Amino acid sequence: MAEHILRRRLQDEALDVEVDSSGIHGWHTGKPADQRTVAALRRAGYTSAHSARQFRALWFDRYDLIIALDGGHLRDLRSMAPTDADRAKVRLLREFDPAADSPDVDDPYYGDRAGFERTRVEIEAAAPGLIAEIKAHLTP
Repeated sequence: MAEHILRRRLQDEALDVEVDSSGIHGWHTGKPADQRTVAALRRAGYTSAHSARQFRALWFDRYDLIIALDGGHLRDLRSMAPTDADRAKVRLLREFDPAADSPDVDDPYYGDRAGFERTRVEIEAAAPGLIAEIKAHLTP
């Protein structure tokens, strides 16, 4: 969900930035996004095509910023990082939302439609701050 929301927001800002997503574990590798995620994205006018894959430590060389959605993922990603500089690339999404009431994006997986909508809203709220961070590090 975050991939599609951020990609759209970056397009709206005319920023050419690569956005991708992956999971910590390979449980869903090769599968499409959960239909409740797809529905929440489509209701809000976003794209939703996705095929799950597992994050690889070698990607630290490829990406300048790696966003975790909760503290567990943050710890897992930082533990995979080969260097201190790579660990510093890993940030929590909600740290970019000054009004966030929790550091974690709610995981709606075991909930109902309202949980997926709440997750979408939390991601959307962090998007402007994340885009500002990206802009601050882009070279002209």
